Amino acid sequence: MKLLKDCLLYGFLDSAYLDGRNPELLCQQLCDGGVDLVQLRAKNWNQAEVASLAKRLVPITAESGVRLVINDYPLIAQEVGAPVVHLGQEDFFDAGYQDINEVNSVEAKFEIGLSTHSPDQARRSCDAGADYIAIGPVFATQTKPGRPGVTLDYVRWASENIDRPWFAIGGIDLDNVNDIISAGARRVCVVSAILRSPDVTGACRDFKERLLCASD
Repeated sequence: MKLLKDCLLYGFLDSAYLDGRNPELLCQQLCDGGVDLVQLRAKNWNQAEVASLAKRLVPITAESGVRLVINDYPLIAQEVGAPVVHLGQEDFFDAGYQDINEVNSVEAKFEIGLSTHSPDQARRSCDAGADYIAIGPVFATQTKPGRPGVTLDYVRWASENIDRPWFAIGGIDLDNVNDIISAGARRVCVVSAILRSPDVTGACRDFKERLLCASD
């Protein structure tokens, strides 16, 4: 399994984009396409449903050397042995946490990523010990309705100021990913442009190729 700093493409298994498809098969397609991380994000599911699917995804991602990321639920990550947890600002700071070590338990320690939407949030998240941060949404996206894009200016700022792995996220597709790369991003999260593609594996490979070229 790659170190976070060597990860380039962050994929998603988002319940809002399943459209009746088998989530395990979809996860395998993401892995086959070359994603380095897969986040399970199921905002409209109960915790039992999330935990059940997470257990089935662990062997799929592990066999492919891909990090499984659990969104919102550290206890589920601990239960199933997922290596990464992702939390929003409200799930971390508004919940009273100030340090990543407060989320990790004695029984299980995982990498933790935090969403950020401004330089101030990025600095605070890094100071709290986040293993990685997400920068965005760069462009307005239906995945985060009502939240305006933070624009490429935030990407440029991150490229000059962030000292740990960070991923650009939000409205990223094959038409604009080169602009994001030109602004300094070397890692991206992609949701709809992959999950809405008729060829999920092929879409992943297209994004990965762009990122590999930029990292050479």
